[in-house]
Amino acid sequence: MQRVCFLLKVKADRIEEYRARHADVWQEMREALTATGWHNYSLFLRDDGLLVGYLETEDFDAARAAMDATEVNARWQAEMGAFFEALDGQAPDAAMRPLTEVFHLA
Repeated sequence: MQRVCFLLKVKADRIEEYRARHADVWQEMREALTATGWHNYSLFLRDDGLLVGYLETEDFDAARAAMDATEVNARWQAEMGAFFEALDGQAPDAAMRPLTEVFHLA
């Protein structure tokens, strides 16, 4: 199982709305994530907008590609893109750059 951690930055003026949106993620989005191999997926948001994401998957590239192929993900990304800084025209899920793991206490 591959562990993946990534960082994004939520715009300061959108933090509270971002929290509210994630308090009630669409059921079909939750189902799509599970069906496409996203397990133990968590998002952590610091008060300054730093977002840390973590998930476990067999193959991150395959899991991301499978989500890209879903209609619900296209709708979710279209709605969520405006919440983030420095995406350079990318959807938030395309901007995820996995961090290199340097330690894991097994």
